[in-house]
This record gives sequence, C-alpha cells and structure tokens, in this order.
Amino acid sequence: MKDHRQDFAVEKMCKVFKVGRSGFYAWLNRKPSKRAEQREVLSKEIRKVHDLSKGRYGSPKITMELRDRGFFVSRPRVARIMKANGIRSIITGKFKVCTTDSNHGFKISPNILDRDFNPTSPSKSWVSDITYIRTGEGWLYLTMIMDLYDRKIIGWSMSTTMHAGETIVPAWRMAQINRPFFKDLVFHSDRGVQYACNEFRNRLDPKNVTQSMSRKGNCWDNAVAENFFKILKSETGYRKYKSVKEAKQELFEFIEIWYNRIRRHSSLGYLSPEQFGEINKKNAA
Repeated sequence: MKDHRQDFAVEKMCKVFKVGRSGFYAWLNRKPSKRAEQREVLSKEIRKVHDLSKGRYGSPKITMELRDRGFFVSRPRVARIMKANGIRSIITGKFKVCTTDSNHGFKISPNILDRDFNPTSPSKSWVSDITYIRTGEGWLYLTMIMDLYDRKIIGWSMSTTMHAGETIVPAWRMAQINRPFFKDLVFHSDRGVQYACNEFRNRLDPKNVTQSMSRKGNCWDNAVAENFFKILKSETGYRKYKSVKEAKQELFEFIEIWYNRIRRHSSLGYLSPEQFGEINKKNAA
C-alpha cells in the first residue's frame, strides 16, 4: 500500500485490504526500531568500506575494517547486510599465465626456502616472481620482490621485455634501497632464466645471499609470490589496459598505495603490511 499511494487513494486501498485508515497511518509513521536504525547505519558504513576498497573487499575484510572503526559486528551479519543490499566483491575466478623459461643452461639452485613462508624478522626470506600484464600496446612484464615477514612488496619493475636487466635487476636494486639487509638472506624464485643467469646471480654472491629455487613443475614452492599476482589480477578485474602508460600508473597505485599500505591481509591478522611492520617495530622497541 505504501508504494502505491501515488496510484490509488489510501481510503480505497484500506477498504480493499480491510485495513483501518488510522492503523495504516500509525504503521506508516512509526519510528524505526533501534535494530533497524543500527542496520541502516551499518549498511551505509559497509558501502563506504566497499567503495574505498574499489569493490575488492568481501565480508571478512569489511568486518575487520568496521571493527577498527568502532562497530562491534560479526562477519555473518555483515555478509547478510551485503547480500540484502547487493554489495559483492569483484573478485573473480583464478587465472594463471606461466612466464617461467627454465629451458636454459644456467645453474639451478636447490629449494632452500622449503616452503617456510613465515620468517620471524625482516630481510630473512624474500620471494620473487614475474607476470604478464595485457595492454593494447602489447605485453608488459611486472617483476616483484616480497619480504615474507610482512608480505610487503619491497622491489618491483615494469618492462616491455623479459631481459634480466629490465626485470629482476631493477627490482633487486629497489628492494636493497627499501629494505637493506646484512646477512642470512634467502632469495627464492622459480627456475626462470632471469633468476638463473649470471647477470643476476653475480649480484647475489657479493652480498652472501643464499639463492633458492622452486623444484621443477612445483608452483607451491613459490606459492606466496604467485598468490600476489592472483590477488593483483583478480582485484583489478583481469583487465586489459589501453596502453603501457595506463597500466604502469594503475599498477603503481595498486602496489604502493593499496597493497602495501591499505589492503588487509588475512595472513597478517587482517593488518596491512605497513601496519604490521609498524606495530612489530614498536613492540620490539
């Protein structure tokens, strides 16, 4: 009846549905319950968090964000409100493109890391990987180096060729600047030629870095690095960029602004890498 008042007289509808006019107006003008008011506030806040994440967050991360904002709410309740309001994460299915060229004559290092993905301090275990990014001007190759301690991307590069000098070498330089190390660093990657070639390997030896490589055909040995690219591609909608320039701008924003500083990671207790590092630095002081 409420939704059809513009089309039909209230008095006529009351007669048809055998409802008293006074009862209808009392219902119409009733105050919302406290729970309904809370639900409305929560719905608006959920929408804000969802928009802030550009649609990337689902109910678990939205719940943690709401709790940090002072809302005492459970994940199931957040999920129900999201469903009722048509709020969904943009994350889609898995997609994997293999960039590993292990058909070369360079030395292959043993798997020293051995899937120990949770070091207790920074600069103990770094992992790296390379992926293709599709653009209207051809492929762009994104190389990243992550410190497993806080899952932070400490080095990265973007290039239009797969040469070591334009992929892993500049990413390695950036990582050393962003996170200096002193000893006992394990650097893990797949068996790709970029990591096995002398141009890169000769940069590790003077630093006494222990190089580690995944076993042949075993993607789980570098699962955290590969998962980063899964996150990147799913949270950017597996899009094809119009140009290399556009891709570089958006990937920079994703890595440096979103992933490292804002995005909540379940493996870090739903903190961002930046938050995790700062909290642990204070605790160690």
